[in-house]
Amino acid sequence: MSGPVLQVSDLRKSYGAIKAVDGVSFEVMPGEIFGVIGPNGSGKTTMFNSVLGQITPDTGRIALKGQDITGLSPMALNQEGVGRTFQTLQVFGKMTVRDNLLVAAQEHQGSMWSRMFAPSDSGLGAKADALIQQFRIGHVAHKKAGELSYGQQKLVDIAMAFMSEPDLVLLDEPCAGVNPSLVGGISTLLKELNQTRRGSFVVIEHNMDFVMELCHRVMVMVEGTVLAIGTPDEIRANKQVLDAYLGN
Repeated sequence: MSGPVLQVSDLRKSYGAIKAVDGVSFEVMPGEIFGVIGPNGSGKTTMFNSVLGQITPDTGRIALKGQDITGLSPMALNQEGVGRTFQTLQVFGKMTVRDNLLVAAQEHQGSMWSRMFAPSDSGLGAKADALIQQFRIGHVAHKKAGELSYGQQKLVDIAMAFMSEPDLVLLDEPCAGVNPSLVGGISTLLKELNQTRRGSFVVIEHNMDFVMELCHRVMVMVEGTVLAIGTPDEIRANKQVLDAYLGN
């Protein structure tokens, strides 16, 4: 497609007198890795959760591949081709790594009746195995997820978001709590996924070096509004951004 994968137009969300998101607009193009940064309280999470159907915006429009998805539930968005990760891990600790990936894609296998008569892995085994290899977690594939290190669980969590082969993946602080030695590996992995799967990503992250090295464009939010959108070099050179955020 030539148009935006995601288009957010004049998004607004208030809590009483507090304008958490105040007229935010941006586009994410096919194959683009789009970063979102800003100080605490800038509205990043409210914007993110509005796009993902976790909360309902007061006004504004959210479109996926030209189709209005404003207010759709997270489940409906997942079925429309939107994957996501959360700040906190969403893995099933008592299940194996492989089974975590299988469960993550179950909802895309038709009706409950059809899944009852599908293979034991719901026909998803090959897809899960391919992701396991791509994420370099084959050596722990049959271990329970709860037995893994936090960094390994983070990789499993990200892999789960790709099991449904989404057109758009929203990654909420993929480096949070991760050992610095693994941050570069996550960046490399996301670049590989972007190239091999041709998906678009939106990344919220406090690690500035990670965002600037990974993303094609970056949006800076301050007090619920968009301060700037540009390439990493443009954002680094923007005096308003330096004064409002990077300089702090």
